[in-house]
Amino acid sequence: MNDTLHGATVQQENLSTSNLLLVGIGNTYRSDDALGLHIARLVKKLQPARVTVKEESGEGAALMELWKNAPAVILVDAVSSGSPPGTVHRFEAHRQSIPIGFFHYSTHAFSVAEAIELARTLDELPANVIVYGIEGKGFGAGQGLSIEVEKSIEGVVAAVLHDVENWRLQSKGG
Repeated sequence: MNDTLHGATVQQENLSTSNLLLVGIGNTYRSDDALGLHIARLVKKLQPARVTVKEESGEGAALMELWKNAPAVILVDAVSSGSPPGTVHRFEAHRQSIPIGFFHYSTHAFSVAEAIELARTLDELPANVIVYGIEGKGFGAGQGLSIEVEKSIEGVVAAVLHDVENWRLQSKGG
């Protein structure tokens, strides 16, 4: 889609027809909470075709607005469910509810899980939504990831890229 602004042509991303949206969620200044941002940056460096990568804080209304026109979404965020640090949880949110307690470290009015459920209720959830929740160890003030969480990064990036490839094959009809 093109728009003209003061005589210049501006390219706009059209998520509704071409790109899967990958959203890394987190806060750089809350230790393991930054994990989603790290994953997003690593995937972005790999430049997978037909993928738009964004970084967000996790505020539910902003997420809903962001994925509004996306045909498929992958969300990556740190969670706290009581599992050992570094444990990777994968949910197909278009098929199942996300345990709200997983994302209770959100500092916003409503969390990732609540945004997904509200979008589902409003019939505004994209057709394909995959959520990766990686069990964090520390969410206090500070920068840097725990060793347990760092060890999970390579596997999560590989899993995300696998999901991207599956989506590409499905969206081509083969």
